[in-house]
Amino acid sequence: MSVVVITGAGRGIGAATARLAAERGHDVCVNFRANEAAAGAVVAEVRALGQRAIAVQADVASEPDVVRLFETVDAMLGTIAGLVNNAGILDRQARVEHIDAARLSRVFATNVTGAFMCAREAVRRMSARHGGRGGAIVNVSSRAAVLGGPGEYVDYAASKAALDALTAGLSREVADEGIRVNGVRAGIIDTEIHASGGEPGRVARLGPQQPMGRAGHAIEVARAILWLLSDEASYTTGTFIDVAGGR
Repeated sequence: MSVVVITGAGRGIGAATARLAAERGHDVCVNFRANEAAAGAVVAEVRALGQRAIAVQADVASEPDVVRLFETVDAMLGTIAGLVNNAGILDRQARVEHIDAARLSRVFATNVTGAFMCAREAVRRMSARHGGRGGAIVNVSSRAAVLGGPGEYVDYAASKAALDALTAGLSREVADEGIRVNGVRAGIIDTEIHASGGEPGRVARLGPQQPMGRAGHAIEVARAILWLLSDEASYTTGTFIDVAGGR
């Protein structure tokens, strides 16, 4: 049994990961930014599975919020062994010629700076250099990091490419300190994030175009995340698993 912090865990991939983590015997911190009711529902599901769980409101784009998030976990759940950097946002679909600096700041603050700050706090607690017992970090990226998101989300794709660079660099930085760092690149997954980009039907439009002929489900991404967190992946670091149906 161990404690796992999952950012953006009130819905979608984060919520599916929290439920599966509980099924695998982990206690869970369900981080959320705004939807307290959704996070509370996930906490209830985790507790129903016999594991400890707390919901902690924190905007990962805010450094003080991130520090408070981890200090709350220290006090209420104990030493963490896993971090899933799942929180991520995108803006409405737009070509690069219509993207302004304010939008870039919003997207990168959550998707990149937030992941860096959460990883920093996790390393400070997990690293053998600091007396920690080791652990695992999984960064939830996107196939867009490779494909670029043309015509829709080049800024989001760029932020996920930066997250991939964090994964590669940090994995080597802490490999001999008992910490493994890996990434999962999700493809077209049936979650609510598409609606926030202005196209609620995006999954229905693009799903049939994927090599496997359908969109993916959040639980399919969660299974890859939980494998990377587990001891079954004990010699795996700096690695990416594409959960994208061949996209």
